[in-house]
Amino acid sequence: MTHKVYVEFPGRLVMLGFGSIGQGVLPLILRHIGIAADRITILSAEDTGKAEAQALGVRFLREPLLRENYQAVLDTLIGRGDFLVNVSVDVSSVALIQYCWQRGAMYLDTCIEPWAGGYTDLSLPPSRRTNYALRESALALRTAATANAPTAVITHGANPGMVSHLVKAALLNIARDTGLELAHEPSSREDWGRLAMQLGVRTIHIAERDTQVCARPKQANEFVNTWSVDGFVGEGMQPSELGWGTHERNFPPDGSAYDFGGGASIYLNRPGASTRVRTWTPLAGNFHGFLITHSESISIADYFTVRESGQVVYRPTTHYAYHPCDYAVLSIHELAGRNWQMQDHKHIMVADIISGRDELGVLLAGHARNAYWYGSQLTIEQARSLAPNNSATSLQVTASVMAGVIWAMENPGRGLVEPDEMNHRRMLEIIGPYLGTVTGAYTDWTPLTDRETLFPEDLDRSDPWQFKNVRV
Repeated sequence: MTHKVYVEFPGRLVMLGFGSIGQGVLPLILRHIGIAADRITILSAEDTGKAEAQALGVRFLREPLLRENYQAVLDTLIGRGDFLVNVSVDVSSVALIQYCWQRGAMYLDTCIEPWAGGYTDLSLPPSRRTNYALRESALALRTAATANAPTAVITHGANPGMVSHLVKAALLNIARDTGLELAHEPSSREDWGRLAMQLGVRTIHIAERDTQVCARPKQANEFVNTWSVDGFVGEGMQPSELGWGTHERNFPPDGSAYDFGGGASIYLNRPGASTRVRTWTPLAGNFHGFLITHSESISIADYFTVRESGQVVYRPTTHYAYHPCDYAVLSIHELAGRNWQMQDHKHIMVADIISGRDELGVLLAGHARNAYWYGSQLTIEQARSLAPNNSATSLQVTASVMAGVIWAMENPGRGLVEPDEMNHRRMLEIIGPYLGTVTGAYTDWTPLTDRETLFPEDLDRSDPWQFKNVRV
């Protein structure tokens, strides 16, 4: 089959990390970017995937990157006009971005990572162990001197990443369906924020339900997932975080605001993997998901903030609502019962998945049509027919990584860039063929639907979309 090559790239490409995401994105890069395999190097802390990389003609080096050695290791691999794709854990994103700029190279990651131990460093207060704090450290790299530095795209996987583009597409669909005539499509941050405010969007859920199963049961003392176990456990043990909307009037009793940064977010003094929220997707219906911290919860809320005379007049509450595969849910319960001490064994489901799908999208609520979900419904069968080495979960991520790399190569001197600042139409054009069924659906469901049927609850019935009602 002939695949479209979106961009020719004459430099070298280094991929840091080669777990489930790295192994899934490499074939897509070779398909859609004009680069010879012998100009790609995989740099990994483990031998996982070595044979697969070498079978494609790609160089594989096993070398963990640490504070002490990362510059010396990368010096032989990265130079002016090259590209570093970071899909690893436990290597500081900020350090890598600074290094790439010094070398004249471009950069992309899927998550702003600290050095090893940063997520659970008890010498830091909870507010400094958050994605909010990590994002602030990355945004601090933006100066007049770095405005035209080699493009460094941060947090561009499926979520964070692709979901920011889905939000813009969903807003345009709601505007169309509610009869709001736009003089022109929004082209600036201010325009997009005004559109969301005019539509009356109160909250945005990144709503995901993963139903993939494998024939092999989860074992005791084992964490099972459809993507990185280390990545999921790391973010699951960070505090829950959410963008805090202007319509909210019930501040969480365990919530805290920040005394630094942009102020678009709050955090809860509890791990994300122990915090549940109510949400909805078209195929799953309403369900409980985990409020896992993700950078998009902060960046989306920040991007759509509207200010007048320096005062915030509009911001949507934004958060992740994630129901992972059932074995991952069991793994989280076991992890919590071990007082957040990681299991001794890990299993990432890919080749052994026998059925299921990943339904990932954005639920925009509070507007004239109540709530609208827009996103991807991708089955394991579709994923396997579209690309090798992928599950339904990983393909949504790997296609988004590939698209982010292409965008950076097409826009090489943009400095630090967040997904919300990219052209959503171009991104969805590239990602779309790998998303299975892309669809939108309205629903009458709210977090108050069928509540208090068994027991009385403390609810705010004046506004169903108060976070107080969403939280379990």
